[in-house]
Amino acid sequence: MMVRGVRGATTVKENDAALIESETETLVRAMVQANQIDPEQVAQVLITATGDIDAGFPAKALRNLDGWNYVPVMCAQEIPVKGSLSKCIRIMMTINTDIEQRLINHVFLENAVSLRPDLLKEGK
Repeated sequence: MMVRGVRGATTVKENDAALIESETETLVRAMVQANQIDPEQVAQVLITATGDIDAGFPAKALRNLDGWNYVPVMCAQEIPVKGSLSKCIRIMMTINTDIEQRLINHVFLENAVSLRPDLLKEGK
């Protein structure tokens, strides 16, 4: 087993708690599906949000997933770089897996697809 990072990011249209939670849940579910992740494999989940997202905690979304009760999750604020993507939620999920690093499927949704087009695989 190796420790691998799975990246994910999405954006929200509004700074709304319900929207922040639902978009984060959609992203996490997509990351889990794309990499066949079981919560027992997950060492931790780090979530950052840009400063214009403060109506709710994105990490709350993980409470909606079966089996994720004991997965350590932390939220932080993304550094405010001029010209960076606004209303953006980023996730770094650390997992234990036998999958080679180059085969990890990173997931970028909504306007976040512009962040790392080099990591997006064709057909995704």
